[in-house]
Amino acid sequence: MSKYLLDKFLFTVDRDPELVERYREDPRGTVAWWEAEEANRLLNAISDERSTWLAFDDDEREALASHDHVRLFELGAHPFLTLTLFIAMFERDHGPMEYQLAYGAAMQHLSLPYPDIST
Repeated sequence: MSKYLLDKFLFTVDRDPELVERYREDPRGTVAWWEAEEANRLLNAISDERSTWLAFDDDEREALASHDHVRLFELGAHPFLTLTLFIAMFERDHGPMEYQLAYGAAMQHLSLPYPDIST
């Protein structure tokens, strides 16, 4: 499991409006493409420098592919990264603050200590 890779996915997708739409419309395809093409690209690298070892495990891949923000949090993804991306994808389908309230309500069953979100 890689909390870093989950957060990297959420961060990089959220910063690209075309990727946000792609992830909204085709989450499984976007996760598969991103893992194959972008997961090992170094952030802020000037060249096309890459690592070779980063990959999602099956649980992470499924949580991303099913837009399951609760499971992503349980896996250690940072909730602010998940919230900002999911607002970009789903807020338009809801009234003012409706999506944010539903996001929080879905996580109400969680109690302290929360999962470690440090990377």
